[in-house]
Amino acid sequence: MSVNQFPRLSSDRTKLPVTIGRIADFAHDPVVCMRRLWAKHGHLAALEEDSQRIYFIFGPEYNKQVLSDSQRFHSRFFALRGSKRSAQRRVSSGLLSMNGDEHKRHRRIAMGPFAKKAIVGYHDMVAQTSKEMLDTWQPGEVRDIDQDMTEYMLRLTCSILFGLDEPELALEIGKKTERWVALNHEIGPAAFIPNADLTERYEELLESAEELEKPIKEMLRLRRAGSSGRDVLSLLIQAHDEEGGISDDQLIGHIALLFGAAHLTSAHSLTWTLFLLSQHPQVMRELHEELSKQTSGNSPRPEQLDELTVLDRVLKESMRVLPASAYVQRVTAEPVDLGPFHLSPGSVVVFSQFMTHHLPELYDEPESFRPDRWRTINPSPYAYLPFGAGPRMCIGAALGMMQLKITLPTILGRYKLSLEEGAEVNARVMSTMLFPTSRVPMQIAPQDGDFTSSSVTGNIHTLVNLPPATSQARRAA
Repeated sequence: MSVNQFPRLSSDRTKLPVTIGRIADFAHDPVVCMRRLWAKHGHLAALEEDSQRIYFIFGPEYNKQVLSDSQRFHSRFFALRGSKRSAQRRVSSGLLSMNGDEHKRHRRIAMGPFAKKAIVGYHDMVAQTSKEMLDTWQPGEVRDIDQDMTEYMLRLTCSILFGLDEPELALEIGKKTERWVALNHEIGPAAFIPNADLTERYEELLESAEELEKPIKEMLRLRRAGSSGRDVLSLLIQAHDEEGGISDDQLIGHIALLFGAAHLTSAHSLTWTLFLLSQHPQVMRELHEELSKQTSGNSPRPEQLDELTVLDRVLKESMRVLPASAYVQRVTAEPVDLGPFHLSPGSVVVFSQFMTHHLPELYDEPESFRPDRWRTINPSPYAYLPFGAGPRMCIGAALGMMQLKITLPTILGRYKLSLEEGAEVNARVMSTMLFPTSRVPMQIAPQDGDFTSSSVTGNIHTLVNLPPATSQARRAA
């Protein structure tokens, strides 16, 4: 992705919502940069440095214009694509990087593994994998819950994508995909503005793509040589054989990008939800009462998922206040007007789930975690968009929610998780995702329904308002 070199400027630039600054500031801390642009300009802004601009949209009106028009605003999931014959180009050429008729056709073919019937078939796999994780925990220990959720989602995503009959190869693919995705996030900002340190690591990215491609090709070979299963890869191969027109290179790209999109976003959603629950004991009590009544501390059955209304509100609010995907970019494919701007082809437009979810005109006390707000509000798809919106809405949204709705009750049915007293919790948007940049240390205890919160330091306070710690209040009393 290259930042637009704009040839068409207004004759009176003082009337345009443009901030002159450093584009590197956006890459360094997207949330701080976007908050400043919104505070100064409102729902549409541009950041300009020399002859370069990035355009930013905040709120449902512009979100709808950009996200509903996939003809004029194209997706480019990864900024650095590599040369045409490189492994980087192949592994980054799946569904999330396709546009136009090609995207429509491949999305239709790829929908099978994510249809409701297929998702129900993954239920037992999610429940079993979450129980296996909990079997390794011990009451009294302190665990970095983000590391646990990341490793858990790595294994679960491997199982759903590749099945259970080649676990070592699946895990190899998962770990190499994780490394490749991380490198893309680390080096990707070089596409916004030159950075010598990042540019020097480009070769490392290309080598990582080559290493990833090898085991994916081997998994494809094994799947075609043996019996197919109900994993995503088998279903994609089946769709390929029935309809044709999908090359092995495209299958490789689909798998790599689906894994890249699903793994860390789900892991961070679990981490942030457990963190928020640990800091809001009243909400945790209400959720515990529901889970005790409806599931008796067990993993919920498929037919129970829609009945867990408190859990649904908790997840919606967690993904509103601390969305795992904080922003995404689109690139204009043709000239288009956006408010007072006249955008030429190749212009970068950023929309932000984080910023939209924190707009005060959409959500009362937007920095506060208040699941009960979902009793009365029903925002439009462009005002609440943790999975995106429009024709490119995340294909795995229903699967992702199913995973969260099984995993959280399974964890909370067995253990009570409390943030370690005085823990420093920091977060930062790297590339597009809201990562914990510190440990998120949780004390593990048998579930007894007695919940308190702990004091916490760190920059997490700049992202969400947290209530006073109840554990301190109890000790003072």
